[in-house]
Amino acid sequence: MRKVYLDHSATTPVRKEVLESMLPYFTEAWGNPSSIHQWGRTSRKAVEQAREEIAQYIGAEPREIFFTSGGTEADNLAIFGTVEAKKGMHIITSSVEHHGVLDACQYLEKQGYEVTYLPVNEYGQVNPEDVRKALRPDTVLVTIMYANNEVGTIQPIKEIASITREAGVWFHTDAVQAVGSIPVDVKDLGVDMLTLSAHKFYGPKGIGALYVRKGVRPKPITHGGGQERKIRPGTENVAGIMGMAKALELAIADLDQNMKRITGLRDRLIQGIRENIPEVVLNGHATARLPGNVNMSFLYIEGESLILSLDMVGVAVSSGSACTSGSLEPSHVLMNMGMDHQQAHGSLRMTLGVSTTAEDIDYVVSELTQIVEKLRAMSPLYNSKNL
Repeated sequence: MRKVYLDHSATTPVRKEVLESMLPYFTEAWGNPSSIHQWGRTSRKAVEQAREEIAQYIGAEPREIFFTSGGTEADNLAIFGTVEAKKGMHIITSSVEHHGVLDACQYLEKQGYEVTYLPVNEYGQVNPEDVRKALRPDTVLVTIMYANNEVGTIQPIKEIASITREAGVWFHTDAVQAVGSIPVDVKDLGVDMLTLSAHKFYGPKGIGALYVRKGVRPKPITHGGGQERKIRPGTENVAGIMGMAKALELAIADLDQNMKRITGLRDRLIQGIRENIPEVVLNGHATARLPGNVNMSFLYIEGESLILSLDMVGVAVSSGSACTSGSLEPSHVLMNMGMDHQQAHGSLRMTLGVSTTAEDIDYVVSELTQIVEKLRAMSPLYNSKNL
């Protein structure tokens, strides 16, 4: 049985070169980077070198990079750090954000803040003019993701950033799905804060970063030390930081080649499904989407049944985001794009990566065709439709 991993938006395998770059910081250069002796200085030098490299890869300055435990913490630091730093009780976000943003905003609502959840169109995109209209004198932050983790739709971040900059409001973007998959340059985008996470681009789990533009100063949300210039205290994850820098280096070096190849495989998968399986819907924007994202709804079938059936033939996929895959509720992303429950429940997210091959795609199309036919034969909804 062939093994095909199509869940790269959930996490990616650590590349061999990345693991090799991390190992010395477990066994040889294991000092605390805050210590002033030679063991500590060795670790400090490594951390600052990694900071310089990561900054360079996204068009930032080293002092604008703050290491965190991952994307969710970076999102929370941007949101809670902003409301602590600025006077005002209003936040703007979108209705299709990752829960790292949505749950933080919903928590703030319970504390008396007002949050505007902007609608999206049928492709999952925010209209920049809706951002402009939602701005108020007491707005302290706009947070809109760069690329959606479920449907892969890319947002007009540069246009939104221009609007927020003109209004003097800080703008944060969760770019966890974008960094390493498409070009990301913080200066070109004009964002004030940007979240990235290593395990989405073949680095280790448990390490991420928040880019904070010079002149923007969120307050710390944890307390207990002076690390990361007091913005994010706690002993740095040196091995993780080194792995993150190496993973991003490799991702950027191969970016153009991988984008072209993976986009071709993505389109091959979409075409193969459309040609072999009737009554399917592509979710998200047809072209303004991540190279490796295929999200489709298979009408009259439950997505969970598709996931389990594909797993039995060696194919890993998901339905919605990994963080909510245990939920029986339909995807909030798809529902806010205007889908009904039945279509949303039948969604499948297949996300490709650097190891995906044409043979993998053809195998998935073949197995999926048989599985859909079998499940629809047992579906009361499908059978009643054809009476």
